[in-house]
Amino acid sequence: MIKDKTQPALLIKQFVFSEDKSALSNEEWELLLRQARTAGVLARLCFYWKKFNNFVPPDYVVSHLNSAEKYWLSQKRVVNWEVFKLLHAFNELNMPLILLKGTAYSAANLNVGLGRVFSDIDILVPKARLNDVVEGLKWHGWIADPLDDYDRRYYERWMHELPPMRHIKRGTSLDIHHNIIPETCSLCPNSEFLFESAKQIPNTNLWTLSQEDMILHSATHLFWGGEFESGFRDLSDLDLLLREFSENNHRIWFSLAERAKFLGLDEPLFYALRYTNKFFQTPVPSSILDDKVSNRHFDFKIRMMDALFLRALGPNHPSCRDWLTNLAVWLL
Repeated sequence: MIKDKTQPALLIKQFVFSEDKSALSNEEWELLLRQARTAGVLARLCFYWKKFNNFVPPDYVVSHLNSAEKYWLSQKRVVNWEVFKLLHAFNELNMPLILLKGTAYSAANLNVGLGRVFSDIDILVPKARLNDVVEGLKWHGWIADPLDDYDRRYYERWMHELPPMRHIKRGTSLDIHHNIIPETCSLCPNSEFLFESAKQIPNTNLWTLSQEDMILHSATHLFWGGEFESGFRDLSDLDLLLREFSENNHRIWFSLAERAKFLGLDEPLFYALRYTNKFFQTPVPSSILDDKVSNRHFDFKIRMMDALFLRALGPNHPSCRDWLTNLAVWLL
């Protein structure tokens, strides 16, 4: 696990499954709660206690964790209702409803969905049917946020998603994607391959990306999205995805590497495996990591990226930052 002169390790230790936990003082528990709240993982921390038994909190900490869990449960009910309504709309469109990111984690009942708080519902639709989807959703109360002609053309020509839509009564936000990376990015994959590999959630009419594509989407969103305010939470997402999927399928490490190469997403996967392992001791096979490094003759680049990412991906709290952190985020 990473070591640092600041105190990110205080929160990180609670997310490491194999590490012995030493007793914390009252001051450390207080700081830990503030770090978790700022990083957006307080509700998730609750499940590291209740489900994974990673630590035993004192009574005065339990009330904070239970409160965060209640907030997450409230949001989960809202998301479930919105997905139910969207499913009706997509049945009328005769299209599968493919969920992305936090919505997919929640609907598929994955460990990564436990305590995962998010603000938007994300779905994936074929680019050729974007107009059909927008028109169909209007009849169900979804309208696009107003944009000027320049921004609208930019979204249509270059982005991987439409401008956000909002429900006129419920106020919930919907992001409609047709790919997982903006088309301006050199790594942008052929979205047809994503649709071909999509999987139906058992006993539902809902769909998600395949396990490999779910991991690759999370990796590209984190390392190519440029939004590091929630970087610690997103890295924790990757850790939980990798752990759960590999527990049920040890071959996934190799199918994941093959899929990344096929889609041209080798580099985001490399960073995802490297930094989940460094932060959370994710059990990535050494052969996979060594192969990634041996195929790249950039030792200097790796050292530089370590210096940047080990700072930028820490909890977004003053106790976890040093004077170089803002520079690291800016450079990335």
